[in-house]
Amino acid sequence: MSGEIMGAAPSARLDVTAKRVLDVVVAGTLLVVLLPLIAVVAVAIKAGSRGPVFFRCRRVGLGATELQILKFRKMRDGVSGSPLTTSDDDRLTGVGRFLAKSKIDEIPQLWNVLMGDMSLVGPRPEDLRFVTLQREAYATILTVKPGITGLTQLAFAKESEILKGTDSVDDYIERLLPQKAALDVLYAQRRSVPMDLRILTWTAVAVLARRDVAVHRSTTQLGLRRRPKAHTAVVGTEVSA
Repeated sequence: MSGEIMGAAPSARLDVTAKRVLDVVVAGTLLVVLLPLIAVVAVAIKAGSRGPVFFRCRRVGLGATELQILKFRKMRDGVSGSPLTTSDDDRLTGVGRFLAKSKIDEIPQLWNVLMGDMSLVGPRPEDLRFVTLQREAYATILTVKPGITGLTQLAFAKESEILKGTDSVDDYIERLLPQKAALDVLYAQRRSVPMDLRILTWTAVAVLARRDVAVHRSTTQLGLRRRPKAHTAVVGTEVSA
């Protein structure tokens, strides 16, 4: 938190402090409430394949420092390959395929939030090889902590399905990465506790009601995604994912 507070105006310091309190209270509460689910998932992972329950993946965090985010293991132990996971990825275990689709594999990141490495809401933590391709954008994005959820995470919730059957890395770099970086820049520039609360509310809608959330790419307004009618040309500013 000190990296975000040093040199900031009193109002900005208050906002960062309030965000940290929100992170600790919500993440701590969720870890306690979800403890039975965490135990069940851990048993299922161990029963389904050999290897550890958790794994750490390297990402770029606040101030361009290395961040190791904690996740449930969803791939066969020891496999390597693309930094992207698609819905038809043959590296996924049976249990892992369910964890990836349901986003349950992200739950252990609540521990990263408690430790102060991440926030509940923030830009998506990205792999270094992609950060280097969007240096100008990430000069702004990396001034705030990455988050479990955020504008980009909501807008591109079905990323693995979008990339299915494509040359995923090239497609990601050319089509998705610039859009995601632009959204994360907007978040970093406009971030506030009220915005975070709005994002958390819509994240709950997406997770609990299984609804797709649309993100307006210039105003950051959130709402339920409306599918265009057949034979109607649509030129919009919502992020499609």
